[in-house]
Amino acid sequence: MSSKMPYKVLCVCLGNICRSPTAEVVLRHYCDENRLNVLVDSAGTSNYHPNKAPDERSQKHALKRGFDLSRLRARQLTINDFLEFDLILAMDHQNFDDIQQLMKKAMHQYEPHCIKAKIALMSEHDTQYPQQALPDPYYGEADGFERVLDQCESSSLAWVNVFQQQSNTNY
Repeated sequence: MSSKMPYKVLCVCLGNICRSPTAEVVLRHYCDENRLNVLVDSAGTSNYHPNKAPDERSQKHALKRGFDLSRLRARQLTINDFLEFDLILAMDHQNFDDIQQLMKKAMHQYEPHCIKAKIALMSEHDTQYPQQALPDPYYGEADGFERVLDQCESSSLAWVNVFQQQSNTNY
């Protein structure tokens, strides 16, 4: 992480209306709280909900914990995201595979040295949910949205720790 340019992180799920917008806002909150120079965004591997607000249930549950998702709008992951972002966080293993496939297309379209994004699972460093997929709550009940928030909070704190360590080694 550079002390001048923000480190850019993209949270990615399937539709960008439940998990990844939640992860975006939670990760941004903890990065801001720790005064990290990190820019956070979100996208979906599909184009199911272009420019739609996050799912109302996601918004309702997040707001109970002080996280406001209302201004976010869904968008699809693009090849240019691999040039713009330093880290792309997949919410589950299928998203991870889909992101890797699009990254291969990006590498064919651009010189490999232009691709700066690294791909990881949201739970990559999470000791409470190690390497676990963030379950999609879309077709479930309220407890699924609470689980997303629990795991996003835990995984975000783990990433903040990683970012802090990276910051300390870059100064």
